[in-house]
Amino acid sequence: MALSYQALLTAVPVVLKAGNVPNIVGEAGIGKSALVAEVAKRMGAQLYTTVVSLSEKGDLAIPVPPLTSDSFIQTKRYGQLADVQFGYAHTLIEIIQYAEQHPQQPILWFLDEFNRGTQAVQSELMNLVLQRTINTLKLPEQVQLIIAENPDASMTGFESSTYGVTAGDAAIKDRTVRLVMRADAADWLAWAKQVDERMNRPNIHPLVQQFISEDVTRLNQADVQADLTATPRAWARVSANLYEIEKLPVHQQTAVALDIFQGDVGTELGLVFEQFLEQQAIHLTPAMIYDSQPVGAVVPAPILKQFTAMNEIQKRTVLASCLALTTTYPLTDDQHAGRFMQLLQTLSQDGQFALVQQIGHERDLLKQLYTANVAKQSPYVTALYQYLQQVASWSNQ
Repeated sequence: MALSYQALLTAVPVVLKAGNVPNIVGEAGIGKSALVAEVAKRMGAQLYTTVVSLSEKGDLAIPVPPLTSDSFIQTKRYGQLADVQFGYAHTLIEIIQYAEQHPQQPILWFLDEFNRGTQAVQSELMNLVLQRTINTLKLPEQVQLIIAENPDASMTGFESSTYGVTAGDAAIKDRTVRLVMRADAADWLAWAKQVDERMNRPNIHPLVQQFISEDVTRLNQADVQADLTATPRAWARVSANLYEIEKLPVHQQTAVALDIFQGDVGTELGLVFEQFLEQQAIHLTPAMIYDSQPVGAVVPAPILKQFTAMNEIQKRTVLASCLALTTTYPLTDDQHAGRFMQLLQTLSQDGQFALVQQIGHERDLLKQLYTANVAKQSPYVTALYQYLQQVASWSNQ
């Protein structure tokens, strides 16, 4: 039985707290790395990652010559012997240093793509997983290990798998807890709507969310026999690319968009997505909203008509673009504040609340609006600030 992302957020900590090593098995791009990062965040743990497929034998620890005279041992019958030392990888040194500086904080060491490493590399990691040691060095108690693997044909339920992996040693299978991960569209879409606090925007572009929600089989097509296929990770790339494409002039968007999407999710699905965007085309930009004549804090009638004709997702996308350009079009300007608030009020209550949550993550903007509100020299800015406060209070209703 396979577990969803949300179920694994519960299962992985359980396995760790029991003193065992979780082995997360799932298709490439399904979200294993994102899952481990979220587990670390929820546990308040410091996360370190080693990609085993990129590792070579000796990367973690390699013998080095004796460094001091104390490293030479004099024996009666065997002469002088060198006590060989080991040089350890920087990641391991960082883990040891962090453990000493934060003795009460848990540390997770994630060994990703474990079975895509060579047999020699896997063998070298055996003691790390099984005995928590690397040569003579023992891991601090607060360090816990998580490994992730791609399916191989020896695993139950993956008999037809064609991944280029090196089957793991039986001891690894016997000493770890295999947790099979499946792509779950509902989980992914719930995560997609959440706001990325660093980027101040949804994790996944609203139009990508809509495209997947209309046919959830599009989310993960790893079983399709094609050069490039759609996975949750591929759609995250599509989203990031789309955010950047929208910043280009229209003629440049037209020139590059299709090739970029096909480079993410394959020829057929990339074309379907590009056609979907054409149908959802948004021909309103922040410049058109703020610079259109006549000047003033009221949205000109033609622009308002075009905006109100859009669907909810399109409206939110346009207003999100306005928020992304507050350096060019500051909301501390009365004209911009008035027009933004007027358009914001055309959204549903849920849409307004989601957008205000996004604004809440932009501390500088809120501080600027608060300062203007205190000064009370800009009536529309004051009105916008007060309205944002009102919408934010809806969460308590």
